[in-house]
Amino acid sequence: MSGRTPQRNGNTTPRGGQTPSRSNATTPRGQTPRNNATTPRGGRTPTRNGTATPREIRTPTINGTTPREGRTPSRNNMTPRVNGRSPHTRTPGSVSSRRSGAIVSEASSPARRFMTSPLQGLRTSEVDLSSPINYGSPLSSVDSRATGFTMRSGGSVQRNNLSVNRRQRQVDTTNYENGAPRPDNENQDVAPNLVIWGTDVVVDKCRLRFQNFIETFCVNETELPYYMAKLSNVLEMEIPYVDINCAHLHQFDSELYQQLICYPQEVIPVFDTVINEVFFTKYPAADLTHVTKALQVRPFNVQKTKNMRFLNPEDMDQLITVSGMVIRCSDIIPEMRDAFFRCIVCSYTTIVEIDRGNIAEPTLCPHCNTNHCFELIHNQSNFTDKQLTKLQESPDEMPAGQTPHTVNLYSYNELIETVQAGDRVSVTGIYRAVPMQVNPRMRNFRSVYRTHIDILHFLKSNDSRISFAVEEKNKISEERIEILRQLSKTVDIYDRLSNTLAPSIYENCDIKKGILMQLFGGTRKTSKKKNHLRSEINILLCGDPGTSKSQFLSYVYDIVPRSQYTSGKGSSAVGMTAYVIRDPETRQLVLQTGALVLADNGVCCIDEFDKMSESARSVLHEVMEQQTLSIAKAGIICQLNARTSILAAANPCESQWNKNKTIIENIQLPHTLLSRFDLIFLMLDPQNEQYDRRLANHLVSLYYKNEHYERDEQMDTSLLQDYITYGRETFQPILNEESRQKLIQYYVNMRTVGSGRGQVSAYPRQLESLIRLSEAHAKMRYSNVVEMKDVDEAWRLYREALKQSATDPLSGKIDVGILTTGLSSAARQRRHDLAEYLTKVISSQPKSTIFNYQKLLSETKLAFQFQVTRDMFDDALKEVQDLGQIIVTGRTTIRSI
Repeated sequence: MSGRTPQRNGNTTPRGGQTPSRSNATTPRGQTPRNNATTPRGGRTPTRNGTATPREIRTPTINGTTPREGRTPSRNNMTPRVNGRSPHTRTPGSVSSRRSGAIVSEASSPARRFMTSPLQGLRTSEVDLSSPINYGSPLSSVDSRATGFTMRSGGSVQRNNLSVNRRQRQVDTTNYENGAPRPDNENQDVAPNLVIWGTDVVVDKCRLRFQNFIETFCVNETELPYYMAKLSNVLEMEIPYVDINCAHLHQFDSELYQQLICYPQEVIPVFDTVINEVFFTKYPAADLTHVTKALQVRPFNVQKTKNMRFLNPEDMDQLITVSGMVIRCSDIIPEMRDAFFRCIVCSYTTIVEIDRGNIAEPTLCPHCNTNHCFELIHNQSNFTDKQLTKLQESPDEMPAGQTPHTVNLYSYNELIETVQAGDRVSVTGIYRAVPMQVNPRMRNFRSVYRTHIDILHFLKSNDSRISFAVEEKNKISEERIEILRQLSKTVDIYDRLSNTLAPSIYENCDIKKGILMQLFGGTRKTSKKKNHLRSEINILLCGDPGTSKSQFLSYVYDIVPRSQYTSGKGSSAVGMTAYVIRDPETRQLVLQTGALVLADNGVCCIDEFDKMSESARSVLHEVMEQQTLSIAKAGIICQLNARTSILAAANPCESQWNKNKTIIENIQLPHTLLSRFDLIFLMLDPQNEQYDRRLANHLVSLYYKNEHYERDEQMDTSLLQDYITYGRETFQPILNEESRQKLIQYYVNMRTVGSGRGQVSAYPRQLESLIRLSEAHAKMRYSNVVEMKDVDEAWRLYREALKQSATDPLSGKIDVGILTTGLSSAARQRRHDLAEYLTKVISSQPKSTIFNYQKLLSETKLAFQFQVTRDMFDDALKEVQDLGQIIVTGRTTIRSI
């Protein structure tokens, strides 16, 4: 048996190079059975159905060869026997190849598979196969004698997204040099090297090379070492981790970078050890025990960034980076890390680490030699925080005509609650696969594996968009902030910002200024003594087709991070709010958030607003005023935050705007919804030759961008994004005494003008809209005080919007009652006159007189000079009927009472 090499099916190759038949049901002594589901005695290596993965059942290759004996490592020292034979000698069925700085065997494809020690006397109790995380002690798994470093910060820290338990072995690789044996006198007093099992990656060399990278790498030649400066920030900020840019590592040492990509769960714990050694050597008096037990390395920006739809088995157990949008975050789940077992006979206790979600339950008590006597003690076991996050493919990376793909992410400890639904993130982690059980009570598995990513690093990728998050303003440099503050002091900053917003759209200056104020928003009131007062500004664009309404929505969607774009025809009430699904992991009913919740602290752009179904529009009432979304479905009763600004676009029902009708009659929207919009703009086609010529000149200039067009833009888009981001979150303006009195005066004047002719020209909602617009204008000036000029501009913009949307076509005057009650004062007066006329006609006849509907309608039309429509006549009849004077039977007869 000394000359046999283990093959893939668990059989052996005889000395003569003949391979045993695949159908041979017998297993040679000392070899691994093919489909053994349990761990045999005698030191045999468990197969995939046991506690080991395919990586763990391969013979290690040292310096590109398979050891002569080719046996499973001994239980005692876990070291393969390597005799004096040349390492380049190949055994039958084994072809060596070099990959990513580590020599592996093609017979063990994929190349990142290793051998592990057998676990004698253990049986497996699957706890949660949906969470196949290796639980190990990365820092403690690296032998202190090999590293020469002892942790000073309170012991090792277990990283639940990594495990190197039984992954590193001491192998004598010093007997060979350049393929030839060393003299015996040179091999004396040389200790075996610690290598990653199955490769020639020496832990000591990996440690020294990474230490050299930390201590010497500079971004620019004139600067100090980049990561040494980061360690000083760790000391000052007490951050328990160090972010390592993989692009820097690839630039410094490409071979070490490849080892990190191919063997992350073995290499990253070595990096953890090095970073702690360097940190505590530089700062011996540092004490981080109240923050963490040890520092951790978090790699990111892997060059192997892939689209999640192209992930395949070649990426298993490798370090990858994917990007997308977070669509769901689960609750925090406690997951067992160390299982505490106690013998029920002699009370002997032992601790077992969790391996890929499985508990290797001891079967034999070493103290009393009793079989199957251990029980699990939950209150003495160690647990860790875990969270499931679902990442969806971003629309930019989605191929045409395809549905978005999703991938499950598992985050642990400090990484939980770092992202929210709706965030666009770039995640770096280890791509995992776990077999699916046929039945929870059976140990058989399906051939189909379920995949997920164990997260090591989150990066919010909002660089090309305006940030609405408070923490994002800290990313703007001090030099940039100084430029922004100087820019805010210019006299024409208001016009320059509005010209930069959607520069490809011709004119519509007031609409651009209104959307600009929407992006800044008002001041958020957080006082518990006051009722909830929203700070978000809602805008509705309506008018003729082809007037760039959808272009405004697309531009806002492109620059705002937490924004959602929907179309009214393809939106449902469930898709806008939330829907209940059954979680495939826990089989519990969970809420899947919709567009309004995903756009929390952002903008929700709704196109074709007039074509949205009534059920979908009904959910907007609560969102647009209370900024919350109440859910009561399938036993789930909760209230979700929907602090979003609504930017909607609607077309008239007759395909062209009818100036003889009100806005409600044109777009067929309920007045209860229209009254919740702060600004309603009409975008009409003037059909003027001069306007058409100017518009055509502007459109043609977009295709060659002449100098005149470039001068008009005046400001770079990135500068606009930084300006809005910094101003939105830094300044929270409040009203001073002058601005308060000015707002009160404007509101009283609006009420007085309307009351003189029986109209209502202002409501409290209009006053709140003026306050929000004034605060947004003050934010745009980078001021914490709302001044008189802010109120004046807010009043001017609001007045212009009212002139377009709330003008009564009958009287030609502004009547806010159109938006709040759905009927202008002139229309109400006409309806009242019709009701009085009908009452007079009906009362002139005896009781129980029958009137013909058509005859009475014809007489009424002749009695009035204005046109009496059937709808007006029906409304007047209903008013008379409410007074109890008539009974309307169908549409033909009317009987007086």
